[in-house]
Amino acid sequence: MTTLTNDEAVPQSTQKTPLVAAGLLMAVVSAVTFSLSGPLGRGLFDTGWSTGGVLVFRVGIGAVVLAPFALRTLAGRWRGVATSWRVVVAYALLAIVVPQFAFFSAVQWMAVGPALLLEYMGVVLVVGWMWLRHGERPSRLTMVGALVAIAGLVLVLDLVSGANVHPLGVLWGSAAAVGLAGYYVLNAHSSTTLPPLALAWLGLTGATVLLALLCLIGAIPFEMHTAPVVLAGLEMPWWGPLIGLGVLTCSVAYATGIAATRTLGSRLSSFVGLLEVVSAVVVAWLLLGEAPGLVQLIGGLVVLAGIIAVRQGEQATAVS
Repeated sequence: MTTLTNDEAVPQSTQKTPLVAAGLLMAVVSAVTFSLSGPLGRGLFDTGWSTGGVLVFRVGIGAVVLAPFALRTLAGRWRGVATSWRVVVAYALLAIVVPQFAFFSAVQWMAVGPALLLEYMGVVLVVGWMWLRHGERPSRLTMVGALVAIAGLVLVLDLVSGANVHPLGVLWGSAAAVGLAGYYVLNAHSSTTLPPLALAWLGLTGATVLLALLCLIGAIPFEMHTAPVVLAGLEMPWWGPLIGLGVLTCSVAYATGIAATRTLGSRLSSFVGLLEVVSAVVVAWLLLGEAPGLVQLIGGLVVLAGIIAVRQGEQATAVS
């Protein structure tokens, strides 16, 4: 009996119920903390911050916060960094820089809703990758759950009334989907023995350097302002949302995301990650006053139903 973790099949005996429960909890924490990035970033964008300014500081602060914890986990294990450098480079580029840069580029050509839907098509790519690369054919219940979750996502993003899309927006949104798929696959990559905290820190550090270089050469616009930011009707200093972006939506989100995927596997964790969109709607309601409609609330329940179906399908596959 086998189940899917670490991007390959491992003995089912390693998948104890408490461990899976902890993995699900970490996946939810990762999804919720990631969902804060939109509203917190929105507050900075409204005061004139550019995409480059927000991304460099967000990723850089996340790297600084994780540094002492990551260094402690790497004590006596630096040889693993040398042997895993390819995974680290791929993680910084594909799992961090590509999805963030591509998504923000997509929303310059289309509304946020369609761009998010395109990005989260990455979960379908994860299913396809695990099937083609490892021969892990998803069960019928997993496939049904995937379709239900995607349908719920359409409702949450309120796309049922139709949305205008631009070819360049579709191109960038598709690139974001590839980056998202890479994030989940690399999180569980079995060729590295790096602890989750170490991989997150090394990836964020590399991504910070790359993003800073892209800003320096003008590939990404860089602009920052010190004007106060208004969130939930409250005025706060500009560094408040910035710290939230770095600590919560980077250091916490990436570290828990890696740990969750190594426990649940790429496929299941990617669908639990859809909760980020549902949580983003709730957070936007609380911080920006953008109340969700009935269709969005129904969509959230549909997404949850789809995730439960995927979980049951993965469990059935593991014991078959």
